[in-house]
Amino acid sequence: MADRVADGKIEHGSFFENARARAFEYLRNPGKLNRLLDRATREIYRRQEAFAGLRDSLQTCLRLLRAYADGRYRGIPAASLVSIVAWLIYFVMPVDSIPDFILALGLVDDAALLGWVLSSVRTDLDRFVEWENRVAGEPAKSALGKN
Repeated sequence: MADRVADGKIEHGSFFENARARAFEYLRNPGKLNRLLDRATREIYRRQEAFAGLRDSLQTCLRLLRAYADGRYRGIPAASLVSIVAWLIYFVMPVDSIPDFILALGLVDDAALLGWVLSSVRTDLDRFVEWENRVAGEPAKSALGKN
């Protein structure tokens, strides 16, 4: 079964469920998580127009995961953490429910799934930004290299 959007909800199929299962191995291995973040950051930057409306939230996710991998931030529920990492895995997978080589259509499922993940972790992202601002004392830098 493929992942699909129906009535504003993502119906999860085998591709995303596989990514969720794999997320745990990334979360247990900071080096592996950082490599995934590097790869995803490059891909997101390369395809940034597809995620224009979600850019700020996506950048927050990347910063959060970097802080988690570095051991600096642990204030996120496991379920939220797994959802974000699973989306990154899903995004960088060469074949998902709609392969990305099918030009614009291939990113539609990635963006729809990202929208669902972001809405489900919104409170956790807001808490992270508050933490980030308290720790840094200034607005955070963009994970994609631009503010």
